[in-house]
Amino acid sequence: MSTKEEAYNIIQGLVDRFTEQYDSYKHSDYNETLTRRDFIDPFFKALGWDVDNSEGFAEAYREVIHEDKVKVGKVTKAPDYSFRLSGGKKLFFVEAKKPSVYIKDDTSVAFQIRRYGWSAKLAISIISDFEEFAVYDCTKKPISTDKSGVARIKYINFKDYTKEFEYLWNTFSKEQVLRGSFDRYIKSDTVKKGTATVDKEFLNSLDTWRTYLATSISLKNRDLEEDEINYTVQQTIDRLIFLRIAEDRGVEQYGQLKLSANQKGEAYQNLFYIFKKADEKYNSGLFDFKKDTISEALHIDNKVIKTIVNEMYYPSPYEFSQIPVEILGSAYEQFLGKTITIDKAHRAKIEEKPEVRKAGGVYYTPQYIVDYIVKNTVGKLIEGKTPKQISTIKICDPACGSGSFLIGAYQFLLDYHKNYYTDNGTKVGKKDSPATPQGNLTSTEKKRILLNNIYGVDIDVNAVEVTKLSLLLKCMEGETATTIEQQQKLWHERILPTLDENIKCGNSLVDTDFYDSFIDFGDQKRIKPFNWIKAFPEVFKKPHVKNENENLKELADKTKFHASKALEYANMLDAQINHIAEPDSKYSEINGFDVVIGNPPWVDIKGHPTELIKYYFDKYRSTENRINLYSIFIEQGLRILSKNGILGFITPNSVLYQSSYQKLRNLILTDYSVSTIVRLPDNTFQNVKAETIILKISKSIEKTECVLYNRNDTINEISNSNWKERKLINSKDWLKNKYSVFDIFSKKDEIELLKKIERNKTELISLCDFTLGLTPYDKYKGHTQKQIKDRVFHSTIQKDSTFKPLLEGADVKRYSVVWGQKEYISYGNWLGAPREQRFFKSPRILIRQIVSGNPLRIYAGYTDSELYNTQSVFNLISKDENKLNTYYLLALLNSNLINFYHNHKYLDISKNLFQKILIQNCKRFPIKTIELENIQEVQKQSEIIKLVGQLIQLNSEKTIVKLQSKVELIESKIDYCENKINKIVYQLYELTDDEISIIENQ
Repeated sequence: MSTKEEAYNIIQGLVDRFTEQYDSYKHSDYNETLTRRDFIDPFFKALGWDVDNSEGFAEAYREVIHEDKVKVGKVTKAPDYSFRLSGGKKLFFVEAKKPSVYIKDDTSVAFQIRRYGWSAKLAISIISDFEEFAVYDCTKKPISTDKSGVARIKYINFKDYTKEFEYLWNTFSKEQVLRGSFDRYIKSDTVKKGTATVDKEFLNSLDTWRTYLATSISLKNRDLEEDEINYTVQQTIDRLIFLRIAEDRGVEQYGQLKLSANQKGEAYQNLFYIFKKADEKYNSGLFDFKKDTISEALHIDNKVIKTIVNEMYYPSPYEFSQIPVEILGSAYEQFLGKTITIDKAHRAKIEEKPEVRKAGGVYYTPQYIVDYIVKNTVGKLIEGKTPKQISTIKICDPACGSGSFLIGAYQFLLDYHKNYYTDNGTKVGKKDSPATPQGNLTSTEKKRILLNNIYGVDIDVNAVEVTKLSLLLKCMEGETATTIEQQQKLWHERILPTLDENIKCGNSLVDTDFYDSFIDFGDQKRIKPFNWIKAFPEVFKKPHVKNENENLKELADKTKFHASKALEYANMLDAQINHIAEPDSKYSEINGFDVVIGNPPWVDIKGHPTELIKYYFDKYRSTENRINLYSIFIEQGLRILSKNGILGFITPNSVLYQSSYQKLRNLILTDYSVSTIVRLPDNTFQNVKAETIILKISKSIEKTECVLYNRNDTINEISNSNWKERKLINSKDWLKNKYSVFDIFSKKDEIELLKKIERNKTELISLCDFTLGLTPYDKYKGHTQKQIKDRVFHSTIQKDSTFKPLLEGADVKRYSVVWGQKEYISYGNWLGAPREQRFFKSPRILIRQIVSGNPLRIYAGYTDSELYNTQSVFNLISKDENKLNTYYLLALLNSNLINFYHNHKYLDISKNLFQKILIQNCKRFPIKTIELENIQEVQKQSEIIKLVGQLIQLNSEKTIVKLQSKVELIESKIDYCENKINKIVYQLYELTDDEISIIENQ
């Protein structure tokens, strides 16, 4: 690699040579190939890039890819250079031209490089003929009529290379790229981020094409049902996209779809002829018309077909040869969140699916998350193994969606095999060789890997078809018409596999035993029960149960015979015999998948059919309270996992601490081990603030690796160069805390302090009755959308005696409650959930759901007035009717000690905004009860109660006083009283000075 000084001198030499023979180089006979060899290659070599792979890296690890040119008429279908980091992350394209081309004013070459870069979702790319060096912002959608200067962020004439050397070196040299300069550059204001990224724009196109097709098919094929229309629309789009990509990759004749769609006759039938030919060539389920008996007889308006097909060709911005399968998947994931509905007039309407609406949208997993999970599950499992050993490994995503995790796993396997064959000197080019003479995997080898290793399930039939499409496109990556023809001659087989036995449609959580209790087979279409063993018999092979039983029984008999003291051990063995005798009933007693990965649905079970919720609670050990589907997917993922398998999911972080997931945590800690937890930034998903973790579970791991990021970090990879903290924790210790909370934040001394605070204390639920605030509206209780939208039970005036004062969360202060007089609510049985009226009239404690401040504080106030509240506040009534005891509990809830306990037990302490105290967690607070025979404790409680009375009075006065000096005086008195309470609470909980300092320092 050149030093900076050496690079400067080399580039200066190139400039001198170009200047000396300027006229010769500008002549039209001096072509692009010579320009690349004489100037562009040495230019980038000077910047430290291994342009000609002199290091001899395997194909997957080359720094600079020289793309094979695919000529379509006069149009080139690939950029000349692709610069990337070791491992494959593309940085930028370089398109080379001969010096006779005037790059500065040429609109066609500008559109060309922008189209390449935008389609590949790169931030910038470059055009150069050495005389000129133009850098383009590729985040902006290219339009064929754009002038050459649009989106150009830097232009350098060769005479200025030395003057601009600092820019060239700091931005594009390999040395500086490795130091992060390139990433900083593309994130700077220099590169103005476009909003119409290729995945967003492609999603818009998909939505438009779906609308066109759905409208036409529903009107011209009135015998089709809604689900059949959804299916045929999806299949038609998938087939067109597959063939269009094949054209741009040079596998199919360019322009055949456009030519066919614009010929005389029925445009769709013209296309269908191509679809039939594709079935003969590819052998893919995508073109299986024995399975799909609807598509051939479809009638679709010619105008619709022509419009869709024409929008797939130049001057559209899409260069399909450069769009990664992963980006297509990103668009498709959003696309699958909507469905076609048909009204009585047979008009089509595109609507968001109910479950997507409920979840707040579709969250596509970022590629770096997929890569990390795949590397740390699939990668760990196959490390050091041979292709033969890997062939038995089974990888599954039980909620595969558009297939992003399966594509990631498949790509990882392809790269591993490719490198293995290169590193081990595998013979290439022969009929039975897994690699071509160029060192690439043959299509036969890629098919073998796909069919042997990759499995997926999804409840959405269209998602299943998209996953298949994505995997087939990945399987066909790198193929050309020539390679396909060569391999067909050698092996006499069609190009692509059928994935029907690998990717299946069904409900991963509901087995066919659902019908044991619910015989209504009409639900099958909606619930789609799915039996894993029948679906994948090659994965779930039964062990030799009989032999195992015999061995255990013999051992048990011997143990009983030898000594009565061993009876307990023998009984344990007997129990194992019984356990193994029923292998069909539990997945854990048979083989299973070696890797289970994915992003399971994050959907609250509220709103699911009652019989389905009952099934979940009967079937799954970890279900309790109000759960989210993702937690059931974790348990099911573990069930279908092989004995030594690995599970890797991205999920909400609520699994770490919420009470609804205590059973799941116990299950994981008892039967498995937590290998890794990565606490991610809140902006992991685009345009959504979500508290997420990566959870990796396996067997027999002694320590749990915990990787922590700050909430507001912006990252595009997970590595030791950018995490905030990494530590190893003995996760089995989490079983020792009362609710098996996965405490990844607290330090050792803090954990010991939490244990001490809990020791010999009474839970708050034993001392108080709790309720959530009322729920005004609930569509499941019969409220209409109009009632909900118009807020018919709310009013700014007291219309009648049913209208009661309604509190906001902000009305609950520390120690006091002050109604802001903004709204009333009509209280009665007509509300969604009115709650018991005593919780709005009796002396009580109200707790604001949002905790805030630094450090985060609980806001608990006292009132005995008739005031009503929604779920921004929850309510406690002491079971001891003595009001003074309520004062004591109020003091504890506002104390530093309980706030410390809450923050470290249940919150992410790095987050300052929008943290909540959950009613289930509050119920578990450890309360020091006063022993009446202990005079000192009684005196301390009395002193606290007196101070609380003063605080209630002071906080009430503070809301009235206007003079700032009086406000400050009151605040100083409040601080005095609170500090005194904190000291007494520390004494009651018997904390040492060191323990007190842990709390006070935070």
